Amino acid sequence: MEQAEKPKASAEKGLLEKIKLCLSKKPLPSPTDRKKFDHDFAISTSFHGVHNIVRNQSKIRKLIWLVVVLGSVLLVVWQIYSRLVNYFTWPTTTSIEVQYVEKIDFPAVTFCNLNRFQTEAAAKFSVIFFLWNMVYKVLHFQEIRSNYTGFKEAIDFLASHQNFSITEFVKENGFYLNNSTLLECDFFGKPCGPQDFAHVFTEYGNCFTFNHGENIQAKEKVSVSGRGLSLLFNVNQEEFTDDPALGFVDAGIIFVIHSPKKVPQIDGLGLSSPVGMHARVSIRQVKTFHQEYPWGECNPNIKLKNFSTYSTSGCLKECKAQHIQEQCGCLPFLLPGNGIECDLQKFYNCVSPTLDLIEVKGLCTMGTHNSSCPVPCEETEYPATISYSTFPSQKALKYLSKKLNQSQEYIRENLMNIEINYSDLNYKITQQQKAVSVSELLADVGGQLGLFCGASMITIIEIIEYIFTNFYWICILFLLKIPEMTQGSRPPQPHLGKRNRIEEC
Repeated sequence: MEQAEKPKASAEKGLLEKIKLCLSKKPLPSPTDRKKFDHDFAISTSFHGVHNIVRNQSKIRKLIWLVVVLGSVLLVVWQIYSRLVNYFTWPTTTSIEVQYVEKIDFPAVTFCNLNRFQTEAAAKFSVIFFLWNMVYKVLHFQEIRSNYTGFKEAIDFLASHQNFSITEFVKENGFYLNNSTLLECDFFGKPCGPQDFAHVFTEYGNCFTFNHGENIQAKEKVSVSGRGLSLLFNVNQEEFTDDPALGFVDAGIIFVIHSPKKVPQIDGLGLSSPVGMHARVSIRQVKTFHQEYPWGECNPNIKLKNFSTYSTSGCLKECKAQHIQEQCGCLPFLLPGNGIECDLQKFYNCVSPTLDLIEVKGLCTMGTHNSSCPVPCEETEYPATISYSTFPSQKALKYLSKKLNQSQEYIRENLMNIEINYSDLNYKITQQQKAVSVSELLADVGGQLGLFCGASMITIIEIIEYIFTNFYWICILFLLKIPEMTQGSRPPQPHLGKRNRIEEC
């Protein structure tokens, strides 16, 4: 160990000797030269006020200028410190701009029947209400308990129907869209039909999206305000039913207006239109841009596997699906991804505890930049204003009754009209921006230096050069002069030898 340390010490000593040798080639300036260098710097520097301290012969004026210069320096330091503190709080401003256009994109609209299942199928498989309620509650982080009414019945049902699929049952026996349920469809003066709608699953079962992202209608643009999509629905209450005990006691259509690139989020955002009503929906388009961290909370690097456009709701669905698939080896069919559909036993034994774990441990969080699903950097919303009138009128009631060969009572209890259009051909842009950029910070700091000290970047370089030169001379002093002083203070060697001989005697 000692042998290893000796070469290291020798190398350090050799390096120190080389530095000393290099510095010794440049002689140390005399005190007079150093004083002249300080004086020349003071009278030539572009830092205002310093030359007045040196040149003035009056001590009072020297003192006054010294106070002025030091006060200005303190003010500059305080101002720059406050600017830096403000910058590193990452402040933002929000600008709102209204853009007027000749044509504007029409949003996607997803429609669902408030009554989800066909009456005949629901009567034959009454347990489907409980099964669907289980799925719905699981997807909304609600606990599943074995003391729910109908749980034993559901277990017995699945035991005797091993191949039963909730997905297939809902798709085949849920609400459907054809010429008998969609009586009229008009989009900007052009006829449309069920073929222009894409099927999607939501918490309301079978739903249908008009102007879906992959649909040809998505290329259409509205060029006249006050016109848009007009639909006449027949909810056919006798054919479709729901269990009032579960809270589904309404009849009508629930719909949500969203971007064609996003999945519909019915819960909390859906608009309802009851039967026997004409719903007029006036929409506006609002685009919102968020700043990425640290100025904002969005993260532009997050991409979703199952959705082309990032959204918080889509991200949360993928997050829950990932954890459930890892723990249970299956997926609830309302969540995105490719996997085996979870049956009721899996829901109770694995999916419910997994969702409880996700909520307790905060595995799927939203909002902030460091959460699982931060806010999107860009999103488009469609705020809506809805008004209702009675539909149809007395004469229209007789006309529709004759046209559809149905009673007037049937028309009142099953038909509704929904009209969606833009109020104006403009859209509002709400943009979050950096309140202070780097260039603005530098300009502000430079302005403070110029205002109080008349200093600039060149002044800073002058001061750095002055400090470096003095530091260099100090290094020469410590490395060359101090060792010489130490050696000169040692006692002569002969005396030491004589003392040693005396001690020996």
